[in-house]
Amino acid sequence: MTTTTTPPPPSPATERAGRKEWTALAVLMLPLLLVSMDVSVLYFAVPALNADLEPSGTQQLWIFDIYAFVLAGLLMTMGSLGDRIGRRKLLLIGATAFGAASLTAAYATSPDMLIAARAVLGIGGATLMPSTMALVRTLFRDPDQRAKAIGIWSGVMVGGVALGSVLSGVLIEFFWWGSVFLVNLPAMVLLLVLAPVLIPESKDPRPGRFDLLSVPLSLAAVLPVVYGLKEMPSQGVRWPYVASLAVGALFAVLFVRRQLTAASPLISPALFRGGRGFGTAVALNLISSFAMLGSAYYTTQYLQSVLGKSALEAALWALLPSVLIGFAAPVATAAVRGGVPRARVVAGGFALSACGYGLLFAAGTDAMWTVLAGAGVLACGAVVVGSQLTDLALGAAPAEKAGAASSLLETGQEFGGALGMAVLGSIGTAVFRHEMPDTAPDAARETLGGAVAVASHLPPTAADALTAAARTAFTHGMHIAALAGALVLLAASALAAKALR
Repeated sequence: MTTTTTPPPPSPATERAGRKEWTALAVLMLPLLLVSMDVSVLYFAVPALNADLEPSGTQQLWIFDIYAFVLAGLLMTMGSLGDRIGRRKLLLIGATAFGAASLTAAYATSPDMLIAARAVLGIGGATLMPSTMALVRTLFRDPDQRAKAIGIWSGVMVGGVALGSVLSGVLIEFFWWGSVFLVNLPAMVLLLVLAPVLIPESKDPRPGRFDLLSVPLSLAAVLPVVYGLKEMPSQGVRWPYVASLAVGALFAVLFVRRQLTAASPLISPALFRGGRGFGTAVALNLISSFAMLGSAYYTTQYLQSVLGKSALEAALWALLPSVLIGFAAPVATAAVRGGVPRARVVAGGFALSACGYGLLFAAGTDAMWTVLAGAGVLACGAVVVGSQLTDLALGAAPAEKAGAASSLLETGQEFGGALGMAVLGSIGTAVFRHEMPDTAPDAARETLGGAVAVASHLPPTAADALTAAARTAFTHGMHIAALAGALVLLAASALAAKALR
């Protein structure tokens, strides 16, 4: 009697991606690049936008902030929804919404119309970001290839934020402010054409019912915290913002309780079980975002208001540190593949970012190259950390929960960025206000931009004195914030070395 043995199915780890999958990755980078660019694409468009639409101070704040608020608030909802209805389907829906909102924003005729368009852009962005990361998880099953793909993903995301401000400066130099939104349209059309051909559909085969109650709970947990954190750097630690943080924290507790008790939660508690490092990766990635966005608060102002660069000059110089980013993730991936423990690579990335803050600490009021070098070193460290932690988190999460895992990782990044802006921005603002002369006008003692604006209406001698004092005070504030950021990163380096070992 002859016994026939059926060979076991190939392990997912051995299913290597081919040319089609890598081409699909290139297509997926289009929405990721645009979503990250839209965070900063209005940085240099403010004067032209204000002259055309004449928004009030409150409306101007909402034009900037509504995108990030909606994006952060809906990431978890959209990640879980993609697991249920299909990540490619959600990607295409989001691309359509993002393109339509971009067209509306470009030709907005009132501040309220632009605010509404930016809100829809945030909804579209919330569908695109977790979908792209989850699809990378399903396209690349081989661990080495997935690590490379995630390294590219991380570099594109960080580079997109820098490119957004640069693109804004270039376009505003030659076109009207609405052109910063029109650049989204060709990429979205290309995505809608190519994604159905190159990207296979993937979703959770047994998703369970969609927990509707978790959606408002997640929004109520995320939005008040992000709002409070984003307002504190410019407005100070005031009771409405502290109350906003407290409300968000309360709803965060209710959201977590709901996830622990619901039959089909938005975020499965199983992601944090088993000791595979998912929770640690989310927490450490939050700290990395804290450092990255906290430094951006200073470098952009330094180039414009301390060194006196024009919007276009500042935008082009700000692009220079991004050149280094392209090398960071591949080097980190090669190191891990070569046998260097991931814990050491992540710890080294945090230490490298701390060195970037060290350069900012050493910069004077006329040290452009030192500041640019600091920004580049800091960003390289952040990409090393982000690429490795993203790979760890997605590798630890079940493939069917890739959307929820991705959304939680990205929500942590949003929280970390807002927290970095709030904490490090508030430190610098406090130092600035303390060091400005008591004789300076109140508006000049609030912010560096306010001091420069006041100086423009003073006689030359008084204007030079006020500007010099403001630039020195701002730089000292940057020094103290950089020291605080470096200490946080060094502590994170030690934590990563121990927790990921």
